[in-house]
Amino acid sequence: MNKDVPVVIFCGGAGTRLREETEFKPKPMVTIGNRPILWHIMKIYAHYGFKKFILCLGYKREMIKEYFYHYEIVHNDVIITLGRNSNFQIFNGHDEEDWQIILSDTGDNAYKGARLKRIQKYIGSDELMVTYGDGVTDIDINNLLTFHRAHGKIATVTGVRPKFLRFAELETRSDHVTKFTEKPQNNGNYINGGFFVFKRKIFDYLEDRDNCDLEVGTLEEISKAGELMIYKHDKFWACMDTLRDVEYLNNLWNSRQAAWKIWQ
Repeated sequence: MNKDVPVVIFCGGAGTRLREETEFKPKPMVTIGNRPILWHIMKIYAHYGFKKFILCLGYKREMIKEYFYHYEIVHNDVIITLGRNSNFQIFNGHDEEDWQIILSDTGDNAYKGARLKRIQKYIGSDELMVTYGDGVTDIDINNLLTFHRAHGKIATVTGVRPKFLRFAELETRSDHVTKFTEKPQNNGNYINGGFFVFKRKIFDYLEDRDNCDLEVGTLEEISKAGELMIYKHDKFWACMDTLRDVEYLNNLWNSRQAAWKIWQ
């Protein structure tokens, strides 16, 4: 398995349905336990050896930059010597070794397609993984990537079946996505759970303009061309979309029932 495949995470939206939290911080920085949900997502990928991250920043981008800039000091033991010859020593106390994180400003108001297009310059591989900055799962990333490589199409989307349908629905035939419908009514089909894998050719469908979307337009077009496949994940998946979701995920974490905590 090629661990050089980068992981792109959308971190630029304002999270308007979670205004109680996002008025003061970007949505990916809303915490589960004492860590941002963004950290939990990155830990899922890192557990499988994927440690090259590209964060597409926008709304309150400075908070995410500051979090990672100060990460070593905040999450390690530190000895500080004050005075004219001041210095500090860091004693390793975390497991996020060798993470490489590109923090890319992709615009205040850009849609996800535009954000993805704007980080193309950082993609040196033939494949990339992409996900949202607000969803956690116990998905096996290696199996997802293996599935994607086996079918040879441009795109793979992870299909999930949550309790409440608020996201793009996927009409399927076998493992082909025959129709990608954003914000449908609930009829029991799989929905878009994020955790995509794309061939580099995805960039041919994107434009560097703020209103270039990923779901509406791009994935709809790719699915009509028969180039979008579904990886069906019937185990745990949840997103942080409302305050109730925040409480739900924190209750799971605090009660040691967080199924997405696959790392030790």
